[in-house]
Amino acid sequence: MSSDLCSVDFEIHGHVQGVCFRMYTEKEGLSLGCVGWVKNTNKGTVVGQVQGPRDKVKEMKVWLSKEGSPSSRITRAVFTNEKDIPHLEMSGFGTRY
Repeated sequence: MSSDLCSVDFEIHGHVQGVCFRMYTEKEGLSLGCVGWVKNTNKGTVVGQVQGPRDKVKEMKVWLSKEGSPSSRITRAVFTNEKDIPHLEMSGFGTRY
């Protein structure tokens, strides 16, 4: 039986630091029922991982690539390592430093 859960890594490019992108990502992830983490990189991007039901992870990918925080300007969203997972590997949605 295949799992309905999946995991995906992301990197968001554009004006995504200093605009509360991480806070909004946490909020959106939790509201969708996903778990994961998000953090700023030293090259001006935001990276992270989202896990959850496949349809919710898909919604999160759309949000990350098209919407983001109100003041952000997303130029590119890269999603990698998308895979089925048997169970969630973390709980909650947090910011890493």
